[in-house]
Amino acid sequence: MPASLSPQEALIYAMVATSAVDRSMSDQELSRIGSIVSELPMFEQFDAAADLIGVSQDCGKVLAGKNGLNVMLNMIGNTLSADLRETAYMLALEVAAVDLSVNAEETRFLELLARALDLDRLIVAALERGARARHQRVRLG
Repeated sequence: MPASLSPQEALIYAMVATSAVDRSMSDQELSRIGSIVSELPMFEQFDAAADLIGVSQDCGKVLAGKNGLNVMLNMIGNTLSADLRETAYMLALEVAAVDLSVNAEETRFLELLARALDLDRLIVAALERGARARHQRVRLG
C-alpha cells in the first residue's frame, strides 16, 4: 500500500472505489475504468497495461484496512490539486452511471467524495447533470 499517490493513481482510486463500494464491480464498470485510463490525456504518462491492475489492488487493500474508506478519501483529497478535484468527481460519476443505475452505496460514496474534495454543491450538481446527459439512451416508440 503506497504512502502517497500520484495524481493518476488518485483518480484511479476514485473510480475503483466507486465501483467497489457496493461490494460488486461489474464488467461494465471495469471496462469503463479501462477505457477512461486508455483514452484521457491525463493518463498519457500512465502505463495502464502494466500498472492499472496493481493500482486497483492497492486501492482495494486501502479500503479493506482500518478506517479504509476515510483513509482512501483523505489520500485522494490530499493528492489532487484543485484543478483535478472536479475531474476526480466526474470520473467517479462516469463509473457510477455506466450501468444506468446508481445505487444507495454509490450515492453515499459520491457524497463523501465530493466532501473530501471540497467541491461546491453547484459544481457537484452540474457534474452530475452532465453525467446523466452523457449516459441517456434513445427510447424508441
